[in-house]
Amino acid sequence: MSENIRNTWIEKRSNDKIRTQLHYAKKGIITEEMKYVANIENLPAETIRKEIAKGRLIIPANINHKSLEPMGIGVALRTKINSNIGSSQLVEDIDEEVTKLKTSIKYGADTVMDLSTGGDLDKIRTAIIAESSVPIGTVPMYQILHDVQNDVLKLDIDTMLSVLLKQAQQGVSYFTIHCGFLLEHMPAVSKRKMGIVSRGGSLMASWMLHYHKQNPFYEYYDEILKICQEYDVSLSLGDSLRPGCLADASDEAQFSELKVLGELAKRAYDKDVQVMIEGPGHVPLNQIERNVELQKEYCNEAPFYVLGPLVTDIAAGYDHIASAIGACVAAWKGVAMLCYVTPKEHLGLPNANDVREGIIAYKIAAHAADIARGRVGSRVQDDLMSDARYAFDWNKQFELALDGERAREFHDESLPQEVFKDAEFCSMCGPKFCSYKITQEIFKNYKEEEYTTK
Repeated sequence: MSENIRNTWIEKRSNDKIRTQLHYAKKGIITEEMKYVANIENLPAETIRKEIAKGRLIIPANINHKSLEPMGIGVALRTKINSNIGSSQLVEDIDEEVTKLKTSIKYGADTVMDLSTGGDLDKIRTAIIAESSVPIGTVPMYQILHDVQNDVLKLDIDTMLSVLLKQAQQGVSYFTIHCGFLLEHMPAVSKRKMGIVSRGGSLMASWMLHYHKQNPFYEYYDEILKICQEYDVSLSLGDSLRPGCLADASDEAQFSELKVLGELAKRAYDKDVQVMIEGPGHVPLNQIERNVELQKEYCNEAPFYVLGPLVTDIAAGYDHIASAIGACVAAWKGVAMLCYVTPKEHLGLPNANDVREGIIAYKIAAHAADIARGRVGSRVQDDLMSDARYAFDWNKQFELALDGERAREFHDESLPQEVFKDAEFCSMCGPKFCSYKITQEIFKNYKEEEYTTK
């Protein structure tokens, strides 16, 4: 989609005080962004509008991100996945982050979050937004901390709001704001095995306990909503108290915060600001469905966006797999977007290859969940793959695979010559033991009456 087209869309609304997709949906107006999403999802545009108006679907599309291709997040749509990228205070390289962004988009990320904490954060973010066709999300707390010289005790509401405004003007399409974590939740946190594992949440806890004051994100929430109204920034209400281990899953701290997030989601909805809710974390497989059901109950079915969840704590180096298992179940039960986990989770800063591994694991989880939920057309590609396999059409198989490059690499390790792309076997079974070939020969050589029971 060309940048000029979206410029035209936005220009039509330049005189409107509130320019959010929710604002227009409530008024019965179908925007160009809604039509675009409807076309991608193969749904009527009116269905998209109604889901947005109910607060069950969002289109994160900052008016200043002109190269954005609109996408929707909601239970009525196919399951989306997010890729986290960003520098650290130990490793910072703008080119590497742009490479991670391009890798994310290439392998199918629907949104990307810039979680940079080191280097020139504004420069990194600007470069990422300029190169991105998907919505970019941030955790503004990282920039806020950077702007107070990494001294959380210097944090003040003026700095916080100025950072939010700057990022909105730069084109950030959704903010993760840790506004549901309140001072009164700390006694419940103290009972945990691992306390607070959210970076933004732990920083806010330090500030609240030092000054013994309420969370300023909570206290000045209405000011945040005003910024979101003007630039159509969606809010991703952050789960500061998500469980960081199985022992802390589904505890008092987690669900106390979730109830507050539900209240804040309602306040955002009333102000025409799009909102989704972030979720855990580390959760045993048997508790995932209950987590999803409670989120729906507390948060009026606002889209649920979860990290994993990881279903075991001992898969270091393979946490993309451990979390994709939980993610698939969560999406099956009603989660709208999955935040990927890479093999480096808990171990270090992911590189571009780790990003690829994490995305593919989550594309599998999301796709499997869409099939389980019976979303229209979700199995078409699978059935085409089955046909290609049975026909020994290797190139078609590579084309249909979620990571066709990897599929081709594995096939060609043993049979690299091009002639084997026409072979009716692979290196696993060879020409004599291929079950497909044997089955085809059976039906070719025997008449129906010979294998039909009379």
